[in-house]
Amino acid sequence: MIIDFNKIDTTSIKNFKGGENVTKANMYVDKQNKIMRCILEKGCSIGLHKHENNSEIIYILGGTGKMIYDDTVEILKKGNCHYCPMGHTHSLINENDEDLVFFAVVPEHKK
Repeated sequence: MIIDFNKIDTTSIKNFKGGENVTKANMYVDKQNKIMRCILEKGCSIGLHKHENNSEIIYILGGTGKMIYDDTVEILKKGNCHYCPMGHTHSLINENDEDLVFFAVVPEHKK
């Protein structure tokens, strides 16, 4: 199955998960997964949140971002992959001048 993000409308999510400004996303969603291509412009962030019933994999396509993962800070750049397992928290922040572009997959887990 091919997912063509160029053919999926862009959704603008204000203050996503309590973050700053607007997260832009092209999203494919079904009962098992959310698969997204997202853009965080300068000054935008996704707020700190815990993955209760799912996990998240984020692959950086362009730009540089700061990830707060539990009690640590990680700097992510193009080609890096961040994994947030179920039960952990994270927040993604773009403090740079260029857009932070990333691919994210959020698989739902059965308890």
